[in-house]
Amino acid sequence: MSCDPRLPFCRYLQSVREQDVRALILVPTKELGQQVQTMIRQLTAYCSRDVRVADISGKADLSAQRPILMEKPDVVVGTPSRALAHLNAQNLVLHSSLETLVVDEADLLFSFGFEADLKNLLCHLPKIYQSFLMSATLTEDVQALKELLLHNPVILKLQGSQLPDSSQLQQYSIKCEEEDKFLLIYTLLRLRLVQGKTLVFVGAVERCYRLKLFLEQFGIPACVLNSELPVQSRSHIITQFNQGFYDYIIATDETSLADPTAAPQTTAGKGKKKRPRERRKDKEYGVSRGVDFQNVANVINFDFPASVESYIHRVGRTARADNPGTALSFISHTELGLLSEVEEALAGDHAESVLKPYEFKMEEIEGFRYRCRDAMRSVTKQAVREARLKEIKQELLNSEKLKTYFDDNPRDLQLLRHDKDLHPAVVKPHLRNVPEYLIPETLRGAVNPLLSSRRRKRKEKAKPEGVVKSSFKKNIQGKNPLKSFRYTGGRNRKGKAGRS
Repeated sequence: MSCDPRLPFCRYLQSVREQDVRALILVPTKELGQQVQTMIRQLTAYCSRDVRVADISGKADLSAQRPILMEKPDVVVGTPSRALAHLNAQNLVLHSSLETLVVDEADLLFSFGFEADLKNLLCHLPKIYQSFLMSATLTEDVQALKELLLHNPVILKLQGSQLPDSSQLQQYSIKCEEEDKFLLIYTLLRLRLVQGKTLVFVGAVERCYRLKLFLEQFGIPACVLNSELPVQSRSHIITQFNQGFYDYIIATDETSLADPTAAPQTTAGKGKKKRPRERRKDKEYGVSRGVDFQNVANVINFDFPASVESYIHRVGRTARADNPGTALSFISHTELGLLSEVEEALAGDHAESVLKPYEFKMEEIEGFRYRCRDAMRSVTKQAVREARLKEIKQELLNSEKLKTYFDDNPRDLQLLRHDKDLHPAVVKPHLRNVPEYLIPETLRGAVNPLLSSRRRKRKEKAKPEGVVKSSFKKNIQGKNPLKSFRYTGGRNRKGKAGRS
């Protein structure tokens, strides 16, 4: 479990008078870097003149970030590779001023390929400084990093379960194959059986766009989040999701930053067909952990994670800060072994399985199957390819060309949405509506409670007194208030005058 070391040295930095870089915070991803910068600014809101922080984890040129570092901020946040680049360019000097080194999410640094950068970075640090190393899991990489950075460390272990108990977090699993996964996700989202902000995790970028295009066929908007998008767009998507702009995010959990289904295909064909060139992916992308998703009600594992740690970090996005949460995992026959590993790791000494079976009768939603098949016919490989290109072009435009405009007009940034339809596939309008006869009888009471309550109100609504606003086309002569109006004010005045 990670702890927050920022508060102690923020208090210390406030007492330091000479302006210099006193603290360096190393993070594995750009998203986490921006989040750390935001948190430090919130903690130092009442002493922002005394404590300044700079985030150098972005993709901006070194020359563009040089003026920021020349002002010698008190705290510098960045990835190891980015910090090393500035140290080599002499934009950042730490050998005489650094007093605190913080390494967050340490177990990810080596897996993200930062081992060589960390070793080279240590040459630029002073001989004496205080180090903090935080990690959610204690792996061999963390042990190696501890030996590299720490000397006679004091180890603080926060004992506790890896995930909240069943009273706060409910975990379910349902066995379904590929076609059934799409059928079930459609039913859950279209009939609003899953309510609240939801994270849907998939295992590859291609499946991310395939699922988005599939949901578009039914008028269900969703954002995509993957390593191909610019870091500015990814951060903005997360910010707007936390602010309640979107209900659904389809996130790609790229453990190895590659399509897991592509690995066994490398030897197929014996080199007869050339494999398509992989698009450039951001190696410093991470969304299943570290990033602070707020008020997530549900996590759906559309593709089951490849490891126990990945499952814990995915599901850990919900049921935070004493809020309730639900995790639902779709399990195919090829993922049963992974499910057993997760159940054994989470069960511990308890014989009862933590992941309860999701009691859902698939035969009751067979009426929706033809609609899902109809939608999947439109989501072809060509449509997915065009969707990826269109999304990347749109986000590059939003990220680069409009960045300076949004810096001057931050309110307009709220108008920029990331869940717009991509529409490379043929969208059939009739799929957006759900006929009532297709809804299972057991679900009709739970589906669209707002609509059912409106119908009840219409039936129970009594005729109001006074003027009723209605359509002129449907009115006949005598009911039209403009034609049936009679002015009687003059007669009343004459009567009053005669009486007097």
